Amino acid sequence: MGKTGNVGYVDSPRSPNARHNIGARTPSPSSAVAGSESSGGSACASTVPLTATSHPDHSRAAPAEESLQGSVATSLSDGPLVGDYFVVIGSDMARRVCGSLQSAGHRVRHLAQPTDEDLRRALGRPVAGVAILLDDDVRSLRYALAVEHIYPNVALVVAIFDRTVAEQLERVVSNCRVTSPADVAAPALLAACLQPDLLALTRTPAGDVGARWNAGVVSLEPYRVPRSLRYRARMGRIRGQLRPHDGSSRIMLTGLAGLLAVLLADFVWSVALRRRPPVEALFEAARTVSAVGPASGHGSNAYMMFSAAAMLVTVVFTAVFTAGMVDRLLAPRPLSIVGARTVPRAGHVVVVGLGQVGLRLCTELQALGIGVVAVERDPTAPNLRLARALGVPVVVADATDKFVLRKLSLQHAQAMAAVASNDLDNIAVSVAARAVTPKLRVVIRAGDHEAIAETRSLFRIGIVHDLNALSTAYSTASLIGLRPRGVFALGNRILVECGDGGFAQWPQADRCGHSPEADPDPGSGAPPPAVRPR
Repeated sequence: MGKTGNVGYVDSPRSPNARHNIGARTPSPSSAVAGSESSGGSACASTVPLTATSHPDHSRAAPAEESLQGSVATSLSDGPLVGDYFVVIGSDMARRVCGSLQSAGHRVRHLAQPTDEDLRRALGRPVAGVAILLDDDVRSLRYALAVEHIYPNVALVVAIFDRTVAEQLERVVSNCRVTSPADVAAPALLAACLQPDLLALTRTPAGDVGARWNAGVVSLEPYRVPRSLRYRARMGRIRGQLRPHDGSSRIMLTGLAGLLAVLLADFVWSVALRRRPPVEALFEAARTVSAVGPASGHGSNAYMMFSAAAMLVTVVFTAVFTAGMVDRLLAPRPLSIVGARTVPRAGHVVVVGLGQVGLRLCTELQALGIGVVAVERDPTAPNLRLARALGVPVVVADATDKFVLRKLSLQHAQAMAAVASNDLDNIAVSVAARAVTPKLRVVIRAGDHEAIAETRSLFRIGIVHDLNALSTAYSTASLIGLRPRGVFALGNRILVECGDGGFAQWPQADRCGHSPEADPDPGSGAPPPAVRPR
């Protein structure tokens, strides 16, 4: 147990039952890197404890800020005026990372879509690190290999969504640290869907570990899904097997149930009233269901009337069954009648948006034994096929339609997560969900759009997570050498779990104030534009 000032923190890796005092452990990037290089210790060096005036209300979009006990000794904005030189490639998230580095006094060259010649010019001087933050894995991979070729062994942070591509890139380029917004945000979103007092839930080989905020400290504890929630999820899956979601499945099962009912009725009649052996009775029933008729014309008038009526009814049920079967065969759906890809009816989580974040959240929930159903508006979404292979039930529909939400049994759901890439779409879905069931726990993926602040000020719409802010903190911390393990939100603050197991409050900065194409060469010595932390 090492101590800094009057606060102790655990140096061992992520261990259950560990309690961590968190503070504004946010040294300047240059000092952090220097400290880690000179002493070999943790880059998170200074800690100031935080004392909460009250526990944060995770059901609100913007809980009140906790007060600091004492003053913050250091922060990212307290760095030198002109520090290390970084190169950042990308658009929105890259602008956020660029702004964070500039607020610390570092020189940053921001490139949107550079050519090889642009890269050579940008990397023509000593570079502390390069961040490649694009939405296209192919372009990210291409830029990463180009940077490694031009400037070997430079500290490289690359945003890659596909896990296979990420693993291969890290294997080929050993000095590369791969990040993914889906991986960064999954622990926070997963925790918000399950319990309001969880800050993050990380799945490790040793078991699930939950981070909780309690009296000014973040505690890491072994987590197990509550028994009541597991029971609700299990019963919801059983009900989903008995109650198909789509019309073609219901039509097909109705026809099949009718045929089985006729078969059973004829069998019981023959065994109970006609005293036929069971095998012979089953044979007679099968002939009746197939509209062939009894094997012989001998029998009571009542049985003959029953057989005639049964054969006529089976013609109708056969037609109904065939119609449902043909519809399913001609129009395959990402849902199944039985098995994992059925829509659960209780204790489940409805995930709206089947992008990388939504798909990752679905698989994490399924791994915990929680029923899940994804809703995707685009029938050509690239992740539909992958979701089907992973056993994730998907409904192709518009989640802003209250009728669609009711069909998904939203009133009996554990939570709904609106994690589409468009903030305004997520707000619209959340409002529709509140109209269907006002007490539902709603988790919203959002950023710093004006509508987010306006919605927060109007009413408690749900638990809002700014994925761009989380990814920015993780990418920036990785770029300056802190090697973070995770990042999550506590109210309006961002907490980064450092490599030593402690937690640091990460300052948030505005986007950089220049256009990537018109970015001046930082080698000229001009100070970077001032960016006020927020």
